[in-house]
Amino acid sequence: MLATLVIGLREGLEATLIVGIIAAFLRRNRVPLAPMWLGVGVAVLLSVAVGFGLQIVEQALPQAQQEGMEAVIGIVAVVFVTGMIVWMRTHARTLTTELEASATQAMGRGTAWALAGMAFLAVLKEGFETAVFLLATFQASSDTGLAALGAVIGIAAAVLVGYGIYTGGVRLNLSKFFTGTGVFLVFVAGGLVLTVLRRAHEAGWIVIGQQRTVDLSWLAPNGSVQGALVTGVLGIPPDPRVIEVLGWVLYVVPVLAISLWPRAWRPAAARIPVVRTGIASTLAVAAIALAIAVPSGGVHVPSTVATTGDQTSVSAEVHGASAVLRTTGNGSQTRVDFPASTHRTVIRAGLTADRWRSTTTGGGTPTSDDEPTTLTLDDLVGIFGRVPVGISPSTNPGPFRAEWAVSETTTLWTVAGGVLDATSSERSVLTLSGGGLPSARTTTIDRSVFAVPDSRVQRTATTVAAAETRSAELALWKAWLPIALGIAAAAQFALALRDRRRQTALADHTPETVPARGPPAGDPARSPDYAVR
Repeated sequence: MLATLVIGLREGLEATLIVGIIAAFLRRNRVPLAPMWLGVGVAVLLSVAVGFGLQIVEQALPQAQQEGMEAVIGIVAVVFVTGMIVWMRTHARTLTTELEASATQAMGRGTAWALAGMAFLAVLKEGFETAVFLLATFQASSDTGLAALGAVIGIAAAVLVGYGIYTGGVRLNLSKFFTGTGVFLVFVAGGLVLTVLRRAHEAGWIVIGQQRTVDLSWLAPNGSVQGALVTGVLGIPPDPRVIEVLGWVLYVVPVLAISLWPRAWRPAAARIPVVRTGIASTLAVAAIALAIAVPSGGVHVPSTVATTGDQTSVSAEVHGASAVLRTTGNGSQTRVDFPASTHRTVIRAGLTADRWRSTTTGGGTPTSDDEPTTLTLDDLVGIFGRVPVGISPSTNPGPFRAEWAVSETTTLWTVAGGVLDATSSERSVLTLSGGGLPSARTTTIDRSVFAVPDSRVQRTATTVAAAETRSAELALWKAWLPIALGIAAAAQFALALRDRRRQTALADHTPETVPARGPPAGDPARSPDYAVR
């Protein structure tokens, strides 16, 4: 409630001051006020409609998109309040002059619509900023009803104070008022930065920097005055994350410095480009230092791992979308080539992994001593552990003719170019005939040729997942923060160049002293004494 009350009071007072300045100027010039009030009324209605329209659009969206919409509204609100603070800091002294000049131009056009349009644009800026800022604050508030009540009270108080200033009944140090409320709004906007980053994470837009920093539940317990101030007014959650704290510091510190920097400490106009260049250079150096000094993270996954089964180890080589798997065991080595057509991206042990799978099929001719062409009942018991279903020792005594069809499927999973898992399984389709069987009988035998132990797969997956998390954390400091500092440095360099061009343009238009004619007419050195001589 306090946050929305101050927002309504400050923004409302800005709007009423603008209206009061225009009204006083028009009264001095005996111009009717009706066109001005028309423009003010339309601007107020349009601002309210913008606020309600944004709220209706947001409510119609799915949950994830609602979070994204709130993040966008919060960003716009932060930009508006920052611009408002800086604008009032630089234009407060000349506000009356600028508005009276605009009103003079409107009167010069000789139409009531010009005055209405001027008042409309002046109030619309304040009204639109107020609508967006209040909407973002409502969304971050735990009690929307109290937040709305605070806004109404603040706007009503602003209208009363503004009317009192207009009639002369109220005297207010506007410089101190706007400085004080500006400082408070810096912290409110800082809380909106936290809310924007939290909503962007909930919308799935930001996934880095989500580690918890400190536990502030002791500072802002639910239902307490401290909780209402810290969480409700300043927007600071009890569990701020790394990226939220970083965003809060990067916003609050420079904007607060701009708001409170004494005028006596401000550099002279001629030194402003130098100061801006120094700030830009410092930011650029900081960005480069972070990009170089912060490690990139990552993990080394071995390309050779031990296996169980017929092979003792496997080794993988990844070449883009193709791979080669070499196996070692029983004094021999085998090689399996995986073309790009066998590549897939899948989830394995909780990780996104590259998978290759190849199947080789043999015919009905036996390929080893384990696949004899004739089998007895004892052989069948040795293979299956029992007499297969459908064969009776009394009616089907054997021996049987055996035909084998063997297929072997080899699968390789890799992450970061190393082996996550590898398996090979063999399936033998056995067809028996003769030996008293009225018709051929078919049965299947499956066995594992080799496999990476499950414990090894889980250990590798845990290590890689931890490394990916750390890499994402480091990316905030190695990539994103340097990018933000680089953008700020570029902006300061651009502003320095703009200021330097303006100074050069002013110097080119400064009149020079002509020796034959003496100093320029406006120079104090030019006096009647020269004429006497």
